[in-house]
Amino acid sequence: MLVSNTLLQVIEGHNYLDLITNAARYRIILMKDEVIRIRCSFDEQFVEEASYVLAMTAWEDKLDSIVDGRKKIEALPVNYQDSDTQFVLSTQKLNVIIHKQPFAIEIQDKQGTVLHADLKERSYVKDKQGRLYHYSCMNDEDYFYGFGEKAGALNKKKRRMRMHNVDTLGYDSEHTDPLYKHIPFYIKLNGKTQQATGLFYHNSYDSVFDMGCERSGYWNPYSYFCADGGELDIFFMYGPEIKDVVRHYTDLTGKTILPAKYSLGYMGSTMYYTELEKDSDKAILSFLDKCKEEGIPCDGFFMSSGYTTGQDGKRYVFNWNNDRFPDPKAFIGELMQKGAALVPNIKPGMLTTHPLYKEFDEAGAYVKDQNGEGPQTDRYWGGLASFVDFTNPEGRALWKKHLKESFISLGVTSIWNDNNEYEINNEDALCDFEGEGKPISELRPIMPNLMAQMAKEAIAEVEPNIRPYIVNRAGFAGIQRFAQTWAGDNSTSWKSLKFNIPVILGMGLSGVANQGCDIGGFFGPAPEPELFVRWVQNGIFQPRFSIHSCNTDNTVTEPWMYPSYTKYIREAIRLRYKLAPYFYSLLFEASTEGSPVMRPLVYEFQQDARVWEESFDFMLGRSILVANVLEEQAKTRKVYLPKGCDWIEWNSKKRYAGGQTIEFDVTLASIPMFLRTGAIVPMAVGLNNLHQDVMEELRLIIEPSEDASFVLYEDDGLTNDYQRGAYLQTTIRVKAGQETVISFSNEGEYDSTLKTLVIDLICKEIAPVQVKLQGRKLAMFLDPKEWNDQAEGWYYDTEQKTAKIKYSQLQTDYEVSVHFDVKDLISI
Repeated sequence: MLVSNTLLQVIEGHNYLDLITNAARYRIILMKDEVIRIRCSFDEQFVEEASYVLAMTAWEDKLDSIVDGRKKIEALPVNYQDSDTQFVLSTQKLNVIIHKQPFAIEIQDKQGTVLHADLKERSYVKDKQGRLYHYSCMNDEDYFYGFGEKAGALNKKKRRMRMHNVDTLGYDSEHTDPLYKHIPFYIKLNGKTQQATGLFYHNSYDSVFDMGCERSGYWNPYSYFCADGGELDIFFMYGPEIKDVVRHYTDLTGKTILPAKYSLGYMGSTMYYTELEKDSDKAILSFLDKCKEEGIPCDGFFMSSGYTTGQDGKRYVFNWNNDRFPDPKAFIGELMQKGAALVPNIKPGMLTTHPLYKEFDEAGAYVKDQNGEGPQTDRYWGGLASFVDFTNPEGRALWKKHLKESFISLGVTSIWNDNNEYEINNEDALCDFEGEGKPISELRPIMPNLMAQMAKEAIAEVEPNIRPYIVNRAGFAGIQRFAQTWAGDNSTSWKSLKFNIPVILGMGLSGVANQGCDIGGFFGPAPEPELFVRWVQNGIFQPRFSIHSCNTDNTVTEPWMYPSYTKYIREAIRLRYKLAPYFYSLLFEASTEGSPVMRPLVYEFQQDARVWEESFDFMLGRSILVANVLEEQAKTRKVYLPKGCDWIEWNSKKRYAGGQTIEFDVTLASIPMFLRTGAIVPMAVGLNNLHQDVMEELRLIIEPSEDASFVLYEDDGLTNDYQRGAYLQTTIRVKAGQETVISFSNEGEYDSTLKTLVIDLICKEIAPVQVKLQGRKLAMFLDPKEWNDQAEGWYYDTEQKTAKIKYSQLQTDYEVSVHFDVKDLISI
């Protein structure tokens, strides 16, 4: 076993510092004031920089030409002070202290608060099996979040978790580990200092995090990361807020790709239709017609892999079953006419009986056996298969060729990448790795990322101005740059409904803002009516909203499967469509800032200790607290409202002080939601299809008792014209006071379709006395019917304590001022 205990030599390079110890070599790079890279190798030299993952570097990398949009920055100069016992490197925000003996690295803020400390005498270790360990000190006050897609509660303290992609059909969302994603990143919040930091381990070998599960009386409390190989390549990120850490992490690994707007709609799906003996196309088209008949909006259909079934009953990627789909191009065209995108399921494992197997084999496009002499085969759905090697230029080229021929040439610009965990059991199977060769054990989780990248590139090569919509089941750090993800084949149960929420919240804290789960449950019997209603009511808040099933009792999970309950499903989905402008603006924020869409309460209320372990109530963006009913036969619901603001119940507009737990009655129709003070929520009126309907009226809910701002984002939702300036960012600012001013300032060149804007201004104590638009008084109405008939004006809803202000949308920057002076009717 090798352990770094003594610092022997310091070598200063250009914007880095190399440290030579008795066991390993280290390189410290100050990337930014808040981001420190610590690279550790137990070999004599570092391997060549070659990352498929990093979106930001401060060095040359072998794969720069392959990683699209990688940003290069200049690292900070390395200035340090030397003393008898330590070196100290400094940035504007941090001090990095290198203890000479025993060797360890400690990071402090400028006030001397310890943010991270290696466990001295066993900080960096390599064992006889080649496994690498990094041990960190931990405190009783520490809370740990992130880790990608992990089952169980939000806080992962006292958990041991394995990082490995695996196909976990019917998993237990509270206990199963690992799941489909492999993201070796976490956020630590210290409850005593209330400061947040992050650690990203840039290592794609299988690994383990132990967050205080292991203890030893000989050592202070510790956590550790253990990887099966590679290097300990660690990126430390400083907050002090959780949202700062997430922003820095997504600077490193990339922001969430801005999706096509229709992806926010309801996406129908089931395995059942594509397993019919024939006429699966008609079944899917009939599904869309039924949606319209039932008044349920729908914008697409995830088509399961039964469409690829060959004569022998096996699934063959890129193959269309002509009994089920006689004319794929015509079918896709009919879907588009009905306002729905087709999202076909594709898989990277190709059965040895596949008609295209030989073509890929002759091109050397598969992951090879350990001798590099032929394709590696392994278990897969349907039999033995080989797996396309996306680290091989030939594999990438062939894959894109068949994507274009089978789908994109027919009008498909949405791809569903499934079963891409690369469960190859021979750890020594060889990947091409751009001609240099590396074992699958080092590259397994990278493959699904590259698979998504190839879909993005293939669509761009055929339809350069169409925005791709890609969905991935597996992935590594950075998957958000290419794809929306979902939490795989969940089981049908109340537990899945409940614990899929922290699974999604953890992904959001791990950089993947666009995420969801199969609504209603994928694997198991049909959900009983109450469970189905509650799952839809929860699912409408997930960025990916799809009811998808493979029921084990010969049923199909459809919105109308329980006719007497369809009204609840319909109303929930319609609420989803009303919130579409808010969702789209939040996804734009994710694409620029890295912010999650669904946010754990601790993300917004880090100073409130009572939310540090809240796993099930969450924020939708900054403004809306969602407290879904998650318990069977619930008649009441308790919810803790975080301190620091007031809360307004969504429907009644009843106001509550923060920092208290309230209890209220619920019915099957209940979707408990609360607005925080300072909320700004844009909502659509009359949208039933995001492909075809034009948003002409916008409803803007504003709670104006504190200063706030929100960016409403608009573009055409389908093309890449936004990258060339065809977008509109409207910054809405609220200046609170006796005269409340709501200002609108625009950036961009997109011609908005909005014609009418209605502001629902939630008033705290009194009604307005006057409303002005650009200094011009708006007419005040006492009768809401009369107000409704006019093009502009305002009235006060006494029951809701809401001033409703309506006017024609202006194309320039402007202000609305609302005066809250008390009008003295007596003295006059």
